[in-house]
Amino acid sequence: MNCIIVDDEPVARKGMKSLVEQIPQLTLVGSFNNAIAASAYINEYTVDLIFLDIQMPGITGIEFAQSIPVNTLIVFTTAYAEYALDSYEVSAIDYLVKPIEMNRFLKAVNKAIAYHKLLLSETAERVEEIQEEYIFIKSERRYIKINFSDILFIEGLKDYSILQLEDQRVITKMNLKNIHEQLPAKQFLRINKSYIVNSSRIDSFDTNDIFIKSYEIGIGGGNYKKTFFEEFVAKNLQKD
Repeated sequence: MNCIIVDDEPVARKGMKSLVEQIPQLTLVGSFNNAIAASAYINEYTVDLIFLDIQMPGITGIEFAQSIPVNTLIVFTTAYAEYALDSYEVSAIDYLVKPIEMNRFLKAVNKAIAYHKLLLSETAERVEEIQEEYIFIKSERRYIKINFSDILFIEGLKDYSILQLEDQRVITKMNLKNIHEQLPAKQFLRINKSYIVNSSRIDSFDTNDIFIKSYEIGIGGGNYKKTFFEEFVAKNLQKD
């Protein structure tokens, strides 16, 4: 994967460069101290992954991310954990808080590699039919049945939706808004701009995050948080 670093701090760029160079699947093709220079580069050359700082003078990382091509993945890097929810607004696949540890960096890179393969495979399935308890997806000449109970969550990736199952991911040619409108509201909750969770698969939660197996997903603010606590928390507490 061709990747670039965009960060206004020289020390941060140097640290990220050191991490990238330890991963054989990554090729660092550019390092920039501002979004304008990075934008000019990606308009001419193929970039698969951007390690992008959020707080930069001029054009911020969030603003820059809104103009990045569909097949270019984004991992935010920042010193401020409170910006995590903002990353969901622009379909960033991960969010790293500085100083970045190698094991956390590897987790983000592995996800980027997996998503890159999905986007390049050209085998994104079409949602053919959604029933009361399952979804049918058409892949080539076959119809694949996926039970709702097997879906942990659904992640939006620009024009696609990725269904996370127990042991695999399925990418579909339908954006998150459209697939959410067709799913049973009693079972699937949209908890931020980029994620829909299967409420029956939630293992635990706190005021900010939902935990499903090894996955941690942030709860958005405003109506997302209000809906989650009204539709899931209140109803489940009433059962007790």
